[in-house]
Amino acid sequence: MIDPSKVIEIGKTGVSVTQLGLGGAPLAGMELPNGIYGGTPFNKAIDLIRTAYDVGIRYFDTAPLYGEGRSENRYGAALKDYPFESYTLSTKVGRLLIPENPKNTELLVDDGIPRYKTNPDYSRDGIRQSLEESLDRLGYEKVDILYVHDHDFTGQLPESTFTEALTAISELQSEGVVKAIGMGMNEIEITGRMIERFDLNIVLLASRYTLLDQSALLNFLPLCLKRGVQLAIGAPFNSGILSQNISDTSTFDYKKAPPAILEKARRIKKVCDRYLVDLRAAALQFPFAHPSVATIVPGAKNVEEVSQNIQLLQQDIPFELWSDLKKENLLSNEAPTP
Repeated sequence: MIDPSKVIEIGKTGVSVTQLGLGGAPLAGMELPNGIYGGTPFNKAIDLIRTAYDVGIRYFDTAPLYGEGRSENRYGAALKDYPFESYTLSTKVGRLLIPENPKNTELLVDDGIPRYKTNPDYSRDGIRQSLEESLDRLGYEKVDILYVHDHDFTGQLPESTFTEALTAISELQSEGVVKAIGMGMNEIEITGRMIERFDLNIVLLASRYTLLDQSALLNFLPLCLKRGVQLAIGAPFNSGILSQNISDTSTFDYKKAPPAILEKARRIKKVCDRYLVDLRAAALQFPFAHPSVATIVPGAKNVEEVSQNIQLLQQDIPFELWSDLKKENLLSNEAPTP
């Protein structure tokens, strides 16, 4: 059982997060070819964010990529009436939003902002421009955590690109514009090398330390512990497969799940069913057993999913369930369990 509203300090940065955060991709629509995140209407998104705050969630993550700026816009609108010091907000840099046609009002979305196309820019000037534009959409003068964002989901730019970006956000931290810095990534190899070079505070690691995929366990997580880098776990449901009835159309890593992954997920669910445990509860609670993990940041498309995530974290899970997963080679023997 996990306390969703428990506050975890991020090193000596002065930043804290609740063990349960709220991811900003689904509530605004994330432009992916397969349409995984279709988006939430403006008023429902505002209600969702405020509900999350009212039930004790105090860590909110967003990015320019999420809904082409709509996620940031909605967080700013929803949280403006709450004291800024009462919650933690993170956003990301690495992409600039370019209006497709600012004079064409037919391209406006329900928030009243134009349609954008994204332009990757990890230069020092691009990083500063990206943050400035994010702050404008949010309506704030600063954010607590700033992440360098993934370039995409299938490949990465040269390491020198991320080195330049991290040098830029390190400057912003020194200037007091942001309190904590890190990377928001799916890919662990480049991120690990950046951890060795920079004094990062937190990494938002998506999909690589989950009930279904523990590829970060043996090398990446020990490095985080050694360097004092804490983790926010993004995509704890691996972009959908662990949050729904598993079928041939289930998604893994933002695309249709391959047969081997489907089979593994079904076997994990079978063990959960044996103990009358919701698969989603096991997926949300599993990462917390590792000492590097500070928070998990699942997305939510509606108010019901926010309440659901809280209930799932509080569900009792017998130790035998984790033991059986290891016995059946569905969970790494080295993985600590709740």
